[in-house]
Amino acid sequence: MAVIMRLAMAALLLSSGAIVAAAPVKPVTAARKAAVTWAETFAATPDGGFRRGNPAARVKLIEYGSLTCPHCRVFHGEAMRKLLGTYVASGNVSYEYRSFVLNGPDYAASLVARCSGDAKRFFAALDSFYPDQPQWTAPFIGISEADGKQIAAQPPEKQIAALARVGKLDAYAAKLGMERTRFDACVGDKAAADRLVEIRKVAVDTYKVTGTPGFIINGVYQEDVSDWRLLEPNLQAALKP
Repeated sequence: MAVIMRLAMAALLLSSGAIVAAAPVKPVTAARKAAVTWAETFAATPDGGFRRGNPAARVKLIEYGSLTCPHCRVFHGEAMRKLLGTYVASGNVSYEYRSFVLNGPDYAASLVARCSGDAKRFFAALDSFYPDQPQWTAPFIGISEADGKQIAAQPPEKQIAALARVGKLDAYAAKLGMERTRFDACVGDKAAADRLVEIRKVAVDTYKVTGTPGFIINGVYQEDVSDWRLLEPNLQAALKP
């Protein structure tokens, strides 16, 4: 009797449309998988930058930025989620960051951020340095005249390291998980500092970059573009067939 009742109930549900077939599970296609992974695809570039996205993207965006630049901080705060989540994730746009150092604290911070040579770690450092810009730059602003003279008295190749220590950048680097011995090696790396000079020289000589943030789309400098509101339409135009 129990079996008959269950069969009867099943027939009633079927006839009333109460049982609905489960929706088929959509397979994870290669295109869907790529959309997820392109924004998490990292690489160091031969030109001294760090890239996120498809290396074969139709549109290649380069940002020349400074870690001490307030406009760069604003750009990263307002633009990165959409830039990465919409444009880079699609595989149609790649994003490369190149350092354009403006001052001593910028040199020191850039050496710390770039030290590992690993692109993923570099972008993680950007995600800390930009939001915390007012905090980690404050000790540099407060450097005394006497400390400034002591830094200037150092040999040129040791001045950045001396400035970094007086500006208490070692304490901030420690918060990022960098040990003191590693910090000293990073800010004292003359070859790395020289590389920063070369990257800036290429920006000025080749692309005519005049300030930060400066943007290059497919090799063309975007004049008078310094924020996401002005940059996004140029990206959209470059993506048109």
